[in-house]
Amino acid sequence: MSDENDVNQDLEEILNAEGESEENLDGYADPDAEIANLRSENEELRDKLLRTYADMENLRKRLERDRKDAEVYGGTRLARELLPVHDNLKRALETVTDEQREAVGGVLEGIELTQRELLSAFEKHKITRIDPEMGDKFDPKLHQAMFEAPMPGVAAGCVLQVMTEGFMIGERLLRPAQVGVSSGG
Repeated sequence: MSDENDVNQDLEEILNAEGESEENLDGYADPDAEIANLRSENEELRDKLLRTYADMENLRKRLERDRKDAEVYGGTRLARELLPVHDNLKRALETVTDEQREAVGGVLEGIELTQRELLSAFEKHKITRIDPEMGDKFDPKLHQAMFEAPMPGVAAGCVLQVMTEGFMIGERLLRPAQVGVSSGG
């Protein structure tokens, strides 16, 4: 033990003699200052870690939202291209007379079935119709005014005629309903 004490004493004398009494054997300054530096560095690293974690959490949420949007809105282009098919089927069925219905009933049933299948496929992909009724209030978010006409007995800004149904996909407008609007009586 005395040898160890002698060695420690010798080291301290050497350090004191060189004027380096404030530095330890590793060359670091005051241990309290070094602890403060390490704590500061630790806080910086902790802050960076928390910010990185928050960024990763935000990225995860954004990717999840993008995935859901792609799921709902991914078929928007295809849906827009199929809307004229729906319109043509509807127009074909609206122009059929009773005589034609008797003559080619099976063909008309096939057209009606095709239209129902198309609407069913639309519903599966969250595509819904916007079909305003006569007298409904004009909504520029859902309707496109094709004309405005005075109509006695109908308040201004009400739908007079629906020319083409509109469609929504999820919460977004796919195509506005094309309507005629009353300018009042």
